[in-house]
Amino acid sequence: MALRTIVKDGDPILKKVCRPVTKFDDRLATLLDDMRDTLLDANGLGLAGPQVGVMRRMFIALDDRNLPDPLPENYAYQMIEFINPEILSLGEEQEELYEGCLSFPGHNGAIQRAKHVKVRAQDRTGKTFVLEADDMLARCIQHENNHLDGITIMDLATHFYEDDYPEEEED
Repeated sequence: MALRTIVKDGDPILKKVCRPVTKFDDRLATLLDDMRDTLLDANGLGLAGPQVGVMRRMFIALDDRNLPDPLPENYAYQMIEFINPEILSLGEEQEELYEGCLSFPGHNGAIQRAKHVKVRAQDRTGKTFVLEADDMLARCIQHENNHLDGITIMDLATHFYEDDYPEEEED
């Protein structure tokens, strides 16, 4: 597998709407494998097609639903691949939480998202599945799905971590 370059802030590709995936072939499988390696190398939770320069409706996300605690050494992280995802429903919104993004390093934006999500997507072979997720995975799915529509944390954040914690003077 190969590591892909992660597209960073200022690249116009991050503001574009992606096209559907129509070919489920070895090229797609290789891209998904490369995205997995790139995500793990960057210590991220999710990665969308446009973040690696591919304008297709696809992303991967770390499946945190059954993570052992503590993680054993050399743990093999499980990823979920979402091709042509469609959000079917969103639960009630939770309070704003800070999110980072591999395309906007150093920026942690406060974003309000639904605590629960139901999504329909295809896997790497084109088979359709429906998945329901809560908490961090739900947030990640919403975040990565936004990338497919050219929406980033810079568009959604009400404020950023740096703004909340100014240097305080001691008395």
